[in-house]
Amino acid sequence: MSNVKVPKILIPNKNVDFQKWSTIACDQFCARPKYWEELEALVGDAPSTLKLTCPEIYLNKGDLDKRILGVQKEMTSYIEQGLFDEYENFVLVEREVENHRKRVGIMIAIDLDKYNWERVRVPIRATEGTLVERLPVRIKIRKGAPIELPHAIILIDNPEKDIIEPIYANREKLQKLYDFELNMGGGRIAGYKIENSNEILDKLDSLLDKKVQIAKYGVDAGIQFAVGDGNHSIATAKVMWEELKKTLGEDERENHPARFMLVEMVNLYGEGMDFKPIHRLVYNPTPDFIEGLKLALKGESKLKVIVGEKEEYISCPDKASLTISAVQNYIESYLKDNPQVEVEYVHNEEHLMDALKECNGLGIVMPEFPNAELVNFVVNVGNLPKKAFSIGEPEHKRYYLECKSII
Repeated sequence: MSNVKVPKILIPNKNVDFQKWSTIACDQFCARPKYWEELEALVGDAPSTLKLTCPEIYLNKGDLDKRILGVQKEMTSYIEQGLFDEYENFVLVEREVENHRKRVGIMIAIDLDKYNWERVRVPIRATEGTLVERLPVRIKIRKGAPIELPHAIILIDNPEKDIIEPIYANREKLQKLYDFELNMGGGRIAGYKIENSNEILDKLDSLLDKKVQIAKYGVDAGIQFAVGDGNHSIATAKVMWEELKKTLGEDERENHPARFMLVEMVNLYGEGMDFKPIHRLVYNPTPDFIEGLKLALKGESKLKVIVGEKEEYISCPDKASLTISAVQNYIESYLKDNPQVEVEYVHNEEHLMDALKECNGLGIVMPEFPNAELVNFVVNVGNLPKKAFSIGEPEHKRYYLECKSII
């Protein structure tokens, strides 16, 4: 059985305002409440994915359970209102990102039985450490949800560019399902219905060919996809599926909708696939924080740390992966000893500077992780720590748009 399935995708019908419907991934702009206030004002009473998700900026608010219940009720209401058209097809997605470049992907469904966030030999691998303590809120939402909305992106290691790119080159022959300007500066997005899925499935299966694997990684690693974004969302779907399938018979497990998660598949070598660093914002650090960080880092490169209006550069390793791991290990150890301190993850240096002006905090400007090293690192070294990289700037992260039934 293939590790990929042609999904039954739910897309809003023409009566829905797509600009208000499609909203940024829930884990963005957690240090910028004004973004979410402006978005809520823009959406108003219109149907929107904003009402089908729980932005992480609200996770520490007192009304979290009420918000989650509202999400689930809104999902059911949209289905009952008949807001969706269903397409059993792959969908080609063209997304405008920085400098009007295009990031191109295909909406597919991955088999959660073939995914694991631990370092084991499975076709679909996590790329960063998965923290199970971050899953409960996501699980609460998914447990009572009839549909899923993905912001997850999975990557194929395809330098030959012979899977997604030929379809994109011939997109004018495909039926266009949507084409509009995303809200809040997200750029333009267009989606096309793909009729011939078998050719794509065959090419994806060929990525697992033993000779291809050895040529790329020096070993038959058995890896087909690497998670580029949404590691914890996929982990949540996996946890829920593992619970659900215990209650199902063998035939029911084979094709149950919850077994297959909707994701966007993107080529690691495609246009617009810039890996951006995710910076650390430490709220109310103790005076010895920087000295401890200096002891944790050694090397010939420099890492910028911002305190107030002052910048300081401390020594760090040349390889970005080593610096990212050392910084994150230090932060997590520090937080255990200083539970009153909080850390936020910020997806742009300018946004980091803005946030620092509004709080008593310290900023760590993280290095860029080269995207061409990702799959080899996962295969031969292991998972990166959480928040090691971001695909593009925060405004160009994946927006919620397409949905899929999971019941």
